[in-house]
Amino acid sequence: MLSIATKVEQLVSESPFLTEGISLGLINLSELARQLRPQLETDLWKPVGQAAVVMALRRLSDRMPANGKSLPIALAPRVGELTTRNELTISTYRLSEDSQECQRRLLALAEPYPGMFVSVTRGVHEMLVVCSRPLTHLVEEAFGDERLLARVENLTALTLRLNPDTRGTPGVYHGVLKKLAWEKISVINMMCTYSELTILLEQSQTGPAFSVLSRIVTH
Repeated sequence: MLSIATKVEQLVSESPFLTEGISLGLINLSELARQLRPQLETDLWKPVGQAAVVMALRRLSDRMPANGKSLPIALAPRVGELTTRNELTISTYRLSEDSQECQRRLLALAEPYPGMFVSVTRGVHEMLVVCSRPLTHLVEEAFGDERLLARVENLTALTLRLNPDTRGTPGVYHGVLKKLAWEKISVINMMCTYSELTILLEQSQTGPAFSVLSRIVTH
């Protein structure tokens, strides 16, 4: 069973606004504890005392970075760290014994289109295919006999190029995602390579997201 402290930390970590407010000392912990108690009692199936919640919040705030400062985001040392790709489609298929062959077939079909985007990610139970919209018919041809679970269209990909040294730095991705969350930008999906972070979002949010990430690049 989860402890009060663990559940408090989970609830706070799910909200970038609470995390930022507590680290900056802007939130009254006693009042926040009063607000969290009903949810804590529901989740923990037992009465929760006000003092215990306040103590958990104080201990959590002591572990947060001082003054709410995010860890610096180290970018690759070159011009053009932020790039965009429009009109992308995400197709999610149930993983099967033929999925690997479907992937090979898709990459072979897409080879004559070097300017188009295609990416395949294999999960535990699913296979995710991201491609430029004109290649959707090739995905359907390659995965024709597979079970399609979901498809999301008209997406934009924003790719932020990072310094490879950041792979050992805690909180690098969190720093990017937190800035997007503050602007109420929803991330549909994200993909990472050795030195690139690609964020997929709805086209209507491309402008605000590009503005946020551009500030990261220029600062």
